[in-house]
Amino acid sequence: MGINVTSEIKPLKKVLLHRPGKEIENLTPEYLERLLFDDIPFLEVAQKEHDTFADTLRNNGVEVIYLHELITQVIEDENIKEKFIKQFIDEAQIISKEMKKVVYEYLKGFENNEELIRKTMAGINKNELPVLNKKSLSELVEGDYPFIADPMPNLYFTRDPFASIGNGISLNKMYSVTRNRETIYADYIFKYHPDFRDKVERFYDRDFEYHIEGGDILNLTENTIAIGISQRTEANAIEKIAKQIFFHSKNKNINTILAFNIPNTRAFMHLDTVFTQIDYDKFTIHPGIQGPLQVFEITKGDKLDELNIKEVNSKLEDILAKHIGVEKVTLIQCGGGDKVISDREQWNDGSNTLCIKPGEVIVYARNYVTNKILQEHGIITHIIPSSELSRGRGGPRCMSMPLEREV
Repeated sequence: MGINVTSEIKPLKKVLLHRPGKEIENLTPEYLERLLFDDIPFLEVAQKEHDTFADTLRNNGVEVIYLHELITQVIEDENIKEKFIKQFIDEAQIISKEMKKVVYEYLKGFENNEELIRKTMAGINKNELPVLNKKSLSELVEGDYPFIADPMPNLYFTRDPFASIGNGISLNKMYSVTRNRETIYADYIFKYHPDFRDKVERFYDRDFEYHIEGGDILNLTENTIAIGISQRTEANAIEKIAKQIFFHSKNKNINTILAFNIPNTRAFMHLDTVFTQIDYDKFTIHPGIQGPLQVFEITKGDKLDELNIKEVNSKLEDILAKHIGVEKVTLIQCGGGDKVISDREQWNDGSNTLCIKPGEVIVYARNYVTNKILQEHGIITHIIPSSELSRGRGGPRCMSMPLEREV
C-alpha cells in the first residue's frame, strides 16, 4: 500500500509499467519531433519485447502493475470519470466550444472504461469525429494536422511522469507539453485510487512552475537523493523540491540532495541515461560525464526555505562513496570507455539499467559490449530483447517506476 522506495538497489517488490499501445502506431515521420521520438517502433514487436521485460520482473519475484489498469479502476466512479474526461479535453488544448462538445460526447460513448483510457493515451484522430465547420483561426491554421488530441507515445517510459521518493512522490511538470499531459493519470491515481490516496505525500506537483522529470531523480540512500540538472530538469525545480522536502513535508529522513549538472543534449537526456547504481559499491556510467562535472550538495538552511548550496570539488567516485557510505565506488564505463562503442551503446541506453536487487540488473540485449563488461565485474545481467523498445530512447530503468523496494 502506498509508496516505499529509499534505494536504487534494494530488492524490487512492486513496479509500475505501461505496455505500449496504439499510441505508437499514431507516430508518423512528419510529427516525430513534436512527439519527442526519433523513429517509429514496430508495435507488435515492441509489445513482445515489453512482455518479456514484464515476465523477467515477475520471474524474479516482482509484482507488475500496469498504468492503464490503475486509472481504469479509478474512473469506475462516475463522478471521477466525468471530471477526468473534462480535464483531459482541457489539457488536450481543444479550444472551440463546438469541438469540446463533440470530443466529450465521443469519449462518453465508450462503454468500456479500459477502452476509454486506451483511447486517451492513443490520441484522437480528426477522422474519428463528425465533420465540423472550422470557425477559429487556430483550427484553420492546423487544418492538416491529423489529431484533435495528440497521442502519448512516451507513456511506456513510466519513470518520468512521477518519481517515487521514500514514502512520497514528485508528480512532475514535464519538459514538453507533449509529455506534460501524461501526468494526468498519476494525478488521478494518487488522488483517488484506494491503494494510494491519503497515503502518498507529494514533494512536487504538476502545476509548479519549473520542469523536472523522474529520470533525473535517483534514491541513493534513505537520507540522500541525486537529481540531474539536465535537458529536462531545471535547477530552479531542484531548489523547489529541496525546500518542499526539507521544510514542508513529513519526511524527516532525507537531509541531502546532490545536484549533478550533466550535458544538455538529447543523448544525455536524463541523469539515469548516463549513470545508474547497480550494486552497493558499483555504478554504470557513460565516460562522457567523467571529466570535469559540477556537483552541488544541497542541505537545509537555518531559516525557513533557506538552502545551503555548495559545489563539491571531488572526484565523482569519492562523492558517491561518501554519500552511500562505502569505502570505494567502482564506476563501470559504458562500452568500456571506447569512444565509438560507448557513444553507440549510450544512444541505446547502455548505462540505463534497472537494478532488481544488489548486483543484479535488467539490460538491453543490443548493448552487448557493456553487458559483457558488467558480467566481468560480477554483475548478474537479465538480458531482454530491445530492437524496437530502444527506438524511444529509453532503457529498462526508464520503462519502470518502482513503487516498493524492500526496507
